[in-house]
Amino acid sequence: MTNTNHPSTRRERIAWCMYDFANSGYTTVILTALFNTYFIAVVAKDIDADNSGTATLLWTITMAVANGLVLICAPILGAIADYSAAKKKFLIVSTFGCVVFTASLYFVGPGDVVLGMCLVMLATVMFSAGENFIAAFLPELVEPEHMGRLSGQGWTVGYIGGLITLGICFGYVLWAQGQQHAASDYIPVTNLIVAVIFLLAALPTILWLKERATVNKKLPISGYIKIGFSRLRETLQHSHHYQDMMRFLLVLTVYSAGIVTVIVLAGVYAQEVMGFKTNETLLLILVVNITAAAGAFAFSQFQDRIGSKNAVAISLVIWILAITTAYFSVEVWTFWLAANLIGVAMGASQSAGRALVGQFAPPARSGEFFGLWGLALKLAAIIGPLTYGGVNYLFDGDHRTAILSTLVFFTLGLLALFSVNEQRGRQASKIDHWT
Repeated sequence: MTNTNHPSTRRERIAWCMYDFANSGYTTVILTALFNTYFIAVVAKDIDADNSGTATLLWTITMAVANGLVLICAPILGAIADYSAAKKKFLIVSTFGCVVFTASLYFVGPGDVVLGMCLVMLATVMFSAGENFIAAFLPELVEPEHMGRLSGQGWTVGYIGGLITLGICFGYVLWAQGQQHAASDYIPVTNLIVAVIFLLAALPTILWLKERATVNKKLPISGYIKIGFSRLRETLQHSHHYQDMMRFLLVLTVYSAGIVTVIVLAGVYAQEVMGFKTNETLLLILVVNITAAAGAFAFSQFQDRIGSKNAVAISLVIWILAITTAYFSVEVWTFWLAANLIGVAMGASQSAGRALVGQFAPPARSGEFFGLWGLALKLAAIIGPLTYGGVNYLFDGDHRTAILSTLVFFTLGLLALFSVNEQRGRQASKIDHWT
């Protein structure tokens, strides 16, 4: 049961936002800017000889398997965390797990395809679990009418964290290249940089964020697992009371398939299609992080006034414009324009989506419903990259054709969003359908 008698402090809200700062380096450096391109161009280079789309397909399969594991586990872990009042404990374990496996990527070199895939899978599973648990604290920290603002602030701080982490890695890469070091020497070190920053930046969250839920009853591990499945079953049985939550989770799955694809393949697209070098790709991602932070902050200022649903809709229109521009980009300046539109859209869509789930989730089952949110995101992370990788492979490494798959996801997501009634969904979250 969630205890809402004790309002959150400013320090707690800062600590909550700092987790977005901490974990953003993982997505920015490992999944978007450096390790993904390193895996395709260096680690899996030899197996890319017969079909230039093979390495990309392996990378997307890695992302799909990792997110598939989270998809299976997230709702159950969320339900267990709610019942045992252990969201923070789960958050700490997943944080340290991601830090350790990220640091272990240091040992991945040319030809270490299986090792690289396994470590990225484990790190991504831990990262994704932590993302779900930190999001589940949102309904405990602020009232529904202020969730959009706090969520937006979190994403803003997160993009700043990604910017700083990538900036430090960029500085190191420039120095290493000046020393004539090969990519197989300096890219592994950036994984250590990400791991250290993740750990240090997460300390305020670990120290200051409070667990407000109360333990229902102490049980053995097997008992918690049984309760987890039982509560998940109850949630699904009661899902008809939360029709707008369920509709939005479907919408979220569709458009997030496009977002995740862009996140894990943006750097690859820049290098393979636009001919960007490592330095140019890093600079591009740095600037896009600034744009994304500005987008998240700007939307956080008026999102609660216009409604989170409308904020999502606006962001999806921007996504469609951005992907269309990227597809037709031949000159560098038009691709930079597309990338910065993506930054604005990414900050807005992720912030607004998380806030809408928080508004639709019953407070006493926030971990459970954010587990379903995580399930939707992980399903998207399987569908999106695999679709891109499959199209890319079928067209013999044609990334320009493959990017059209994301345009389809964003368009369908925007059309399906009109079926969601934000006001009705918020009212449903206030009714206890379990008694």
